[in-house]
Amino acid sequence: MFASLSDRLTSTFRNLRTKGRLTEADIDATVREIRRALLDADVAVPVVRAFTGAVRERALSVEVSGALNPAQQVVKIVNDELVGILGKETRTLRFAKTPPTVILLAGLQGAGKTTLAGKLALHLKGQGHTPLLVAADLQRPNAVTQLQVVGERAGVPVFAPHPGNQGHEETLPSGADPVGVAREGLAEAHRRHHDVLIVDTAGRLGIDAELMAQAAAIREAVQPDETLFVIDAMIGQDAVTTAQAFADGVGFTGVVLSKLDGDARGGAALSVASVTGRPILYASTGEKLTDFEVFHPDRMASRILDMGDVLTLIEQAEKAFDAEQAEKMAGKLVSGQDFTLADFLVQMQQLRNMGSIKKMFGMLPGMGQMREALDNFDEREVDRIEAIIRSMTPGERDNPKIINGSRRARIAKGSGVTPADVNGLLDRFAQAQTMMRTMARGGGMPGMGGMGSLPGSGKKARGRTAAPAKKAKAKSGNPAKRAEQERLGGQRPAAPAGSAFGLAPAPAPEADAADLQLPAGFDRFLGGR
Repeated sequence: MFASLSDRLTSTFRNLRTKGRLTEADIDATVREIRRALLDADVAVPVVRAFTGAVRERALSVEVSGALNPAQQVVKIVNDELVGILGKETRTLRFAKTPPTVILLAGLQGAGKTTLAGKLALHLKGQGHTPLLVAADLQRPNAVTQLQVVGERAGVPVFAPHPGNQGHEETLPSGADPVGVAREGLAEAHRRHHDVLIVDTAGRLGIDAELMAQAAAIREAVQPDETLFVIDAMIGQDAVTTAQAFADGVGFTGVVLSKLDGDARGGAALSVASVTGRPILYASTGEKLTDFEVFHPDRMASRILDMGDVLTLIEQAEKAFDAEQAEKMAGKLVSGQDFTLADFLVQMQQLRNMGSIKKMFGMLPGMGQMREALDNFDEREVDRIEAIIRSMTPGERDNPKIINGSRRARIAKGSGVTPADVNGLLDRFAQAQTMMRTMARGGGMPGMGGMGSLPGSGKKARGRTAAPAKKAKAKSGNPAKRAEQERLGGQRPAAPAGSAFGLAPAPAPEADAADLQLPAGFDRFLGGR
């Protein structure tokens, strides 16, 4: 979403790093480039003015002029101001003291409310809640059916007493009462003991007074604890006008950004929270029901400035990876066992559970410099690798060295690829296997220094080799000394204790405590009383 804005800002800051001291002209030029980047990203003009004004004021202050690295200090200022216009702090849902918590979804036509209702329900279900979806959008054709399909995919029940519009034009069927459906849905949630009620309403335009009145009536009927305004992140500055009209007509407590994975400039995300004063709670980042995350202003600002979002990456990994399987794999590595293709298949499946690999790489710091490579990355390559491994026998996965020409041809035919593709995978896997062995022995990553042996990975722990035998001492060329060595069985005469060269030290005279000049009463510590 923010690729263009991120590239422009990163390029601007790169020019600053070559300067040891920043003049007022340098800061003005930087602020000018930031202003152009934000305007090109379709950020609302009032937000751009406030943002650049705050950045310039802080950049000309003592905190930059007295900094050891002024360029980094300017980046920090821009990051802080970005966090500010994105909402400052992370805000989550406020749950009712007495269930059910009622969440009303509203927004523009085509903003993706129905799909987002399923994503939110799945998200809350994963937190241990028992949500119920209510199909109160009776105007859009097949909206009720779509919500039922989404609810089934999410494993969440849907309350839909009316089938809604089954035609082609967006008209309200005779006898349909969205307000009554919402009210009955609340009663159903009480009766079936659901702790969260999510009400999906019809899409509307900011100028549609009739639909605005309908949304206000639903709000009065169910008294929602949260009213979430779903907005398409790709509509640019117009999002601000629409959000303000909706805030005046219906009112909302939070914003949800949909289609944040799109290729638009993303001005809505940078404008709506600042203009409306309402926080952004969630963001939809893809088409799957799992492509849904809590909106963190600080992490989003970090992504825009190409500093990555490692915390979100870690959270996604904790959800996707099996801790028991990871511990088993670590134990296998420590014990010196080889990393096999079967292990690689398991790891790749868990990696896919995290979502788009391209999206995960994009969360790493500095990946903006590899944007072209990321854009050209084909997610289907993972499917081809999995097909190749699954076409192998268990023995071939454990020991790829037995795969000869005929086996390669069979594997290629079974996976729908060429033998050259199989050879390429085996070659890359052999390199990865060598790297894993080096890490297990403590050699570190290639091109890096050793990091010491892993616990329990030494040769003694594996029982491979015994301790080396001591070398036999050479016989002396002096006949008298050689005779003495033979008499002692090849051992040298033991030197007296405390002697470094075989000479006995002179005995030390015994000291009398009475002869020592000690403080009064100190003699009791030496055994005297």
